Amino acid sequence: MSDEIVVSTRKGLFRVVCKGGLWEIASVGFLGDNVSLALTDPRSGYVYAALDHGHFGVKLHRSTGDGWHEVAAPAYPEKPEGLDEKDMWGRPIPWSTQRIWALATGGADEPGVIWCGTLPGGLFRSEDHGDSWTIVNALWEHPKRTQWMGGGADWPGIHSIIVDPRNSRRVWVAVSTGGIWFTEDAGESWSQRGAGMRAEHVPPDLTHDPIAQDVHRLAQCPAAPERMWVQHHNGIFVSSDEGRTFREITEALPSAFGFAVVVHPRDPDTAWFVPGIKDEKRIPCGGRLVVTRTRDGGKSFDMLTNGLPQSHAYDLVYRHGLAVDATGDRLTFGSTTGGLWISEDQGDSWQCVTHTLPPIYAVHFA
Repeated sequence: MSDEIVVSTRKGLFRVVCKGGLWEIASVGFLGDNVSLALTDPRSGYVYAALDHGHFGVKLHRSTGDGWHEVAAPAYPEKPEGLDEKDMWGRPIPWSTQRIWALATGGADEPGVIWCGTLPGGLFRSEDHGDSWTIVNALWEHPKRTQWMGGGADWPGIHSIIVDPRNSRRVWVAVSTGGIWFTEDAGESWSQRGAGMRAEHVPPDLTHDPIAQDVHRLAQCPAAPERMWVQHHNGIFVSSDEGRTFREITEALPSAFGFAVVVHPRDPDTAWFVPGIKDEKRIPCGGRLVVTRTRDGGKSFDMLTNGLPQSHAYDLVYRHGLAVDATGDRLTFGSTTGGLWISEDQGDSWQCVTHTLPPIYAVHFA
C-alpha cells in the first residue's frame, strides 16, 4: 500500500504522506508555478514534473533524489513550409508543445523509456529518462490526424497512454475528440479502436465513427488487460477485447458524465468515477460530491458519499484527478476547488486531507 501521494496543482507540486495513520502535506515544490502533471517512475525512482509557464512555454523537470533538474521538453519538428493545417474552427494548428497532458513509463524491459502525450496531439518517446525526446511520426503524420477535433482544450491532445503490461511494444493512446489509437510495434504503425462508442455532439453521420469519440479518460485493468474502461463525454463505456469494441453503460447515477476513471488493479469488474453535470454546468449533480463505483462490470453502481460534502459542493475532478493504489483499497482524488480526499476502503468512506490547496490537476500514488 502506498503511503505517498503526488499532487499537481495550479500553484505547485505537493507531496502528501501518511504518518501514523494520518495524512499530511510533507513538502511542496515549484511553489507558485503551474504544475500540469507529474509522474513517479517506480523502475528508477525518478519523479517528473511538467510545468506550464504560459508565455514562457512548457518545461519538464526531473528529480533523481538530489533535487529538481530541468530536462528537455518534447519539441515538435519544424512545420513544413507551405503546409496549411487548420482545425475545425479554421485556426492554424500549431507545431509546438502547448501542454504536456500525459506521462507514462515504458515496460519493465525498457528501463529508460518514458512516453509523453501533448497538445496539439503529438506523442513522444524518450529512451534516456527524458534527456531527449523523439516524436512518434507514424501517429503525427497519420492521414486521419487532421480530423481530430479537440475537446475542452482548444487543440486535440493525447491525455491517456497505456503500455501493455504483457508486451511493452503494445500501446494505447486516447485523444480528446480523436478516439483511441493502438500500436503493437512501439509506434511504427497505428490502428483505430473504439467501435461501439457513440458521440452525441457531432453530425449524425459521425455518431459512431471511432475518430469522433471524445474520450475523457481511458483506463485498463493490469491483471486483465483485455478489460478497458472509458469515461466519455456522453457516457461510460467498457470493452472486454482490448478496446476493439465497447458497450455503453447506462445505469450510472446520478450521471454518466465525468472526466476521471480508475480500475481496480486485480478486479476488471470494479471501476470508480466522479460524476458531474456536463457542458454548461460542470459541477456535481445537485451540489453533492459523490464517487460512483461498480463491482459487477457496470450492471449496477454504488453512490459513495460517506465523508464527502453533500451540499453546496462545486468540486470538479479532472481526467488525472482520481487515482487508485496497487492494492485496490486506497483511493484519492483532488478537485478544482483545492480539496483532496483519501479512502482506505475502496471508496466506502472518505477523509478530507485539505480543502485549501490550489486547483488540483492530477494526483497519483508514488
